[in-house]
Amino acid sequence: MRKCLIVDSMHESLFAMLTEIGWAFEYLPEIQRDEIKKIHRGYDGLIIRSKTQVDYDLLGDHPTIRFIGRAGAGIDNLDVAYLNSKGIHILHASEGNRDAVGEYTVGALLGLLRNIPKANNEVREMIWHREENRGEEIMGKTVSIVGYGNMGQSFARRISGFGCNILAYDKYKTNYSDAYATESTMETLWEQTDILSLHIPLTVETRQMVNEFYLKRFKKNIVFINTARGEIVSLNDLNEQLKAKKVRGAVLDVLENEKLSLLTPAQLEVFNSLRERSDVILTPHIAGWTFESHVKINVALISKIKVLHLD
Repeated sequence: MRKCLIVDSMHESLFAMLTEIGWAFEYLPEIQRDEIKKIHRGYDGLIIRSKTQVDYDLLGDHPTIRFIGRAGAGIDNLDVAYLNSKGIHILHASEGNRDAVGEYTVGALLGLLRNIPKANNEVREMIWHREENRGEEIMGKTVSIVGYGNMGQSFARRISGFGCNILAYDKYKTNYSDAYATESTMETLWEQTDILSLHIPLTVETRQMVNEFYLKRFKKNIVFINTARGEIVSLNDLNEQLKAKKVRGAVLDVLENEKLSLLTPAQLEVFNSLRERSDVILTPHIAGWTFESHVKINVALISKIKVLHLD
């Protein structure tokens, strides 16, 4: 019987699913990196979330691991070149939390445009400001999506019911227009965008992609949403463009450094500036974090393990 090692905390539904498809497993969610190095040989699979970096340092020259199961969407914690060189399959379950991300993005955008968090806080403080909290509608605006994979498509399906114009740009796809979004160039996005939402992975190419130069290229003053990876965006540059009103509001579910207790002095200064703004919504990387997605991720992962050919 093939056996996999699970080294991050997982929803319990995974265990029965693995057993059902004939896989044995060892569940060690508290294991440390040095311990993984010592015990991984002999296992056929390794299942992780986001905390475990998988690379040569972890697995070495002669791994027995034949697949890495990433319980989630991003694979920026995997050394893809190394894994490919060893013939190790990469399985990731982005389908599992795409619905959650799509719903969150719509909800957070509505919250920002209608001043819901701000108004809620004010009323709790016995402040009744109607005119000061007059909001705006999504209808009639151009919503642009950068990255038209599982997450981008999920957001497009949900936002399409608001009567807006939806554009999508994906550097690595062609002919992907559908009933919800129109395939576009970045030039078109820079010209027409009212609301910009990122749904791209963190790579060498996308790290710090959204900077002062990028944001200033938009013809209109935009609303900006990032549910992808924090390192894609220069928070300092975004903060400056918020001050300049080039960006007129932002939803940030992810940050460059999500360990808030370990922010550098420069990072803390920018973070403090952002958290004092009523036109910025900050959440702790929860866009894909629902009770349902916890199980759906396992379902997606198991479906891919089941059809693996490891002989």
